[in-house]
Amino acid sequence: MGLGSTAKRVQKLADLAEKMYKRINQMLEQLQDLKGTVEETGERVEQLERELEEQRTLLEALAEEHDLDVDNVVTDAVIEDAEGNNLIDDAEDTASDDESSDSDDGTDGADSPADN
Repeated sequence: MGLGSTAKRVQKLADLAEKMYKRINQMLEQLQDLKGTVEETGERVEQLERELEEQRTLLEALAEEHDLDVDNVVTDAVIEDAEGNNLIDDAEDTASDDESSDSDDGTDGADSPADN
């Protein structure tokens, strides 16, 4: 084996090592970016959990004021959701039913002087 072929092999190894070094540095940067993103996401999740707990506390206080059992209300909502009932659609249907009943009697829904 000649000295020239050894030099070529050493050069190939040096080139390969340089490419690997660059790639490792790129991966390190990506890993640091990912770590920062994970930390930011964790902080956001913690903030959302705190806000959710505050809202839950407020809702429970309101429910207690109105003599509502929170667990029963949540259970009913879960059951309705599982059955495919959509509370928003139900509320919109009720509102549109009210509007159509107002228009059926020939009034605009406002109180007439006779009603006062």
